[in-house]
Amino acid sequence: MNILSKLYFKYLNKKKYLNLKSLYKIEDSKKIFKEKFENIIYEIHNSIEKKNELNFLHSGNLGDLIYCLPVIKHLSTSHKCNFFIKTNEIMPVEYLKHPAKGYYIDDRMLDLFLPLMREQKYFNKVEKYNGEKIDIDFNLFRVLPVNICFNSPRWYFQITGIQVDLSNPYLQVEDHDTIKDKIVIHRTFRHRNQFINYKFLNNYKDLIFIGMEDEFIDLKKEVTNLEFYNCKNFLEMAKIIKSSKFFIGNQSIAYPMAEALKVPRLLEAEPLFPVVQPIGKNSYDFYYQPHFEKFVKILSKK
Repeated sequence: MNILSKLYFKYLNKKKYLNLKSLYKIEDSKKIFKEKFENIIYEIHNSIEKKNELNFLHSGNLGDLIYCLPVIKHLSTSHKCNFFIKTNEIMPVEYLKHPAKGYYIDDRMLDLFLPLMREQKYFNKVEKYNGEKIDIDFNLFRVLPVNICFNSPRWYFQITGIQVDLSNPYLQVEDHDTIKDKIVIHRTFRHRNQFINYKFLNNYKDLIFIGMEDEFIDLKKEVTNLEFYNCKNFLEMAKIIKSSKFFIGNQSIAYPMAEALKVPRLLEAEPLFPVVQPIGKNSYDFYYQPHFEKFVKILSKK
């Protein structure tokens, strides 16, 4: 469609213009996939079929690393699985107060994250990426010509052709030694739901916040009885979540842990980017205040 045709349909036949635009978008995606990605998908498929040992790569964010674990755990039953994590990849968009300051993961965050990954028995090894040959690059989900507004673990289903039951746990840790039976909260400045507030939690006891201190200070303006705990690393964070009465959080690193551990949990769902959905029993998500309060009441009685 040339420029004159575009202008004609855009202003004189809007319906046809939108139909043509959608058609051209589909054709473009087919061309991009054929030229750039089709061979890669076949190579991944063949690696899974023919190799006994697989090298996986991911560059983050941390929550995205958690969501690729169901595929790796499943493949570990028939393959030796090595997980390589690449640091200091620049994010193309700016995230409000992201702890890696412009990167998906920086070296400091990786150091905090590795103890949790090395606790998982289905890995042969987990290391910082240093140029190793990679069989399955999970970063593909960012560049494939598809809409990724569906449940995050399934991004990796589509890359590998491996689909598993997401109601089963895919993260394993021991209970925390001292912090138990708390209502555990983690709420970042990113991925917030604009329709809700946390003020009603002042009516509950044993609330503990496990995120960044500035996030805690911000939430304590609404929840004055909230306590703060500074986790030494993400393994300790996961242990606190595992030992909780239940967990409340938005789409950031702690909620994926709660989802992977399958503890009782509430997701503050983000209306503008709904790529996380709870799977399994004692799990809920919410957009609106009365539902948030109802689900907290349900979980507090269990």
